[in-house]
Amino acid sequence: MEFGTLKDKVIVVTGGTGVLGASFVNSISRMGGKVVILGRKIEVALERAAAITAAGGTALAVMADVMDLSSLEAAKAEIIKHYGRIDGLVNAAGGNLQGAVIAPEQDIFSLDMPAFNQVLSLNLQGTIHATQVFGPEIAKAGQGSIVNISSMTAQRAITKVMGYSIAKAAVDAYTRWFAVELANRYGDKIRMNAIAPGFFITEQNRRLLTNEDDSLTERGNLVIKQTPFKRFGAPEELEGALIWLLSDESRFVTGAILNVDGGFAVFGGV
Repeated sequence: MEFGTLKDKVIVVTGGTGVLGASFVNSISRMGGKVVILGRKIEVALERAAAITAAGGTALAVMADVMDLSSLEAAKAEIIKHYGRIDGLVNAAGGNLQGAVIAPEQDIFSLDMPAFNQVLSLNLQGTIHATQVFGPEIAKAGQGSIVNISSMTAQRAITKVMGYSIAKAAVDAYTRWFAVELANRYGDKIRMNAIAPGFFITEQNRRLLTNEDDSLTERGNLVIKQTPFKRFGAPEELEGALIWLLSDESRFVTGAILNVDGGFAVFGGV
């Protein structure tokens, strides 16, 4: 894509301090966007904002927790004071917890319900919270896009990660439902879509998929076997889909769940 696709658009990225978040904020900046790196790790956000600025881009680091509405409201006030508007939102905050991972030998009728509820809240409510806070500003801007982050676990029954799977399936349902309601109220002025990544190595799944020596675990081998491309994805391979959905190039697209998965979702294993 040509530089300038997001020229002067102010894009907020929740979870901007994560592994995938790094790729997201850098790609938005390269496409001319003014990126807001939002997350709980302010030191990481500041470091990434400084690197973008040094490369000639425009970035603002803001500390906020998507589970804390008051911190999101404070973040919004800071963003509006700094940029005066918000044109887009990437709901990249989310993840799993060890307590919500169900081992093969575990009794499935004795789940860690607090961990399950926390994973559900982080991925679903975190996405809804950010949309509720930043969405009105996108409406004021007059033309904008919201991109949620889904998962292959929402489409296929993948062992161990029940809570995460249910949360991301709910994000898919929310994406479709809210896209329709946005259209009913704002026409084509605000769109909501989602990206469903395949398997990418992050800090949260690294030890599930790879060993200390970076060789594949049994689970990692099963993922590769199920992926027609026979490899994990690289974070930058999500960038094209993200930029397209944020830009006016996808202005007739809403309520879509876009797979970026090396063929994982469509392969039957035979």
